[in-house]
Amino acid sequence: MDVFEERCAGVDLGKIECKVCIRVPGKGKRSRREVRTFSTMCDGLLELRDWLLENEITRVGMEATTSYWKPLYYLLDATEGIEPWLLNAQHIKTVPGRKTDVRDCEWICRLIEHGLVRPSFVPPRDIRQLRDLTRYRTETVRDRARDVYRLAMFLEDAGIKLSAVVSDNTGRSARSMLDALVAGERDPQVLAGMALGRMLEKVPLLNRALTNSFTDHHAFMVAAMLRAIDQADARIAQLSQEIARQLQPLQRQAELLTTIPGVSLVLAQVIIAEIGVDMSRFATAGHLASWAGMCPGNNESAGKRMSGRTRHGDTWLKTALYMAGSSAARMKTTYLGAQFRRLVPHRGVKRATVAVGHSILVAAWHILHDDVPYRDLGADHFTSRLGRERQTRRLLAQLAALGHDVTIAPRQDTA
Repeated sequence: MDVFEERCAGVDLGKIECKVCIRVPGKGKRSRREVRTFSTMCDGLLELRDWLLENEITRVGMEATTSYWKPLYYLLDATEGIEPWLLNAQHIKTVPGRKTDVRDCEWICRLIEHGLVRPSFVPPRDIRQLRDLTRYRTETVRDRARDVYRLAMFLEDAGIKLSAVVSDNTGRSARSMLDALVAGERDPQVLAGMALGRMLEKVPLLNRALTNSFTDHHAFMVAAMLRAIDQADARIAQLSQEIARQLQPLQRQAELLTTIPGVSLVLAQVIIAEIGVDMSRFATAGHLASWAGMCPGNNESAGKRMSGRTRHGDTWLKTALYMAGSSAARMKTTYLGAQFRRLVPHRGVKRATVAVGHSILVAAWHILHDDVPYRDLGADHFTSRLGRERQTRRLLAQLAALGHDVTIAPRQDTA
């Protein structure tokens, strides 16, 4: 095979140590191979970098193994003359059998040498920091949702049916009642009297829902759960404030993304944190959709199409796009809502929502690439694109298939 990179290296990373194989020009046309083991501590990585510079290595490939690749990748990325490549594990699977760490690093090095792999997308430092914040905020929101659900289920143990009356156990009225229960109040009439606003209409029902067998044990557990919810709220607010601060240089791009139906400011922040704003990293919108795992898989053999399920991709981005697609699907006057209603009868809700999320991602690529706001095609796009006459013939054919004879005449406009 042709040699595309004369001085390259492959790294098999672990938690404690890493195996490194280099291939450099040797005698004649043959390459010289050498394998060494280095510690993944800071001093070991510095020693590894110096060894690569000593051998004039220009490209280093490493597998994306959990988070173990990050210290070495960032160190080499800041080193002049060395280009680190983060490789997808699916692209570097070796022939089964005789599997060792040394053979893994040798195999990665050979793939780099012969140009058989391409690097994965690693965003710049400022986007990586923003990604850390948005992902932690997402995890905190999920933790809070679990605590709220856990609180509702635990109240059932005390016979309190508050969740059957209120929509949110952490709302102002419900929270006042729970705080009073923790403080020792057990009278359901007193508790129901803490209702505010529209909850006043439900006071009789609240009296029944708050009749309880609440004990000191329940008070301790509920207090602990409420503290966890309050702490989560504080973390979410703090993270949101820091995200807004770091996103100030990219505020225009975030505002442009919010012009897409279904994309809120929070979802726009997640999209920017996952893909950045430099769309030159993705040749087309289709490349971005494929990288994100928001398009059907392509699996065909012997003329038969196999499973077309989406690949794993970026799960954080996929979740945000699915939420945006679900929100856009409920809109009646937009192209995305019309797309959902067109697909859902024969594709189902989940696939139709993923398709809408794919359209949102494609729109995001064009918005960030061209620096323009979203332009909606309209809810009548799928009917108007056929033309009036063709659409009329299609509808008449459907009525004829149902056994109807239809005669139509143009509408007479009255002055």
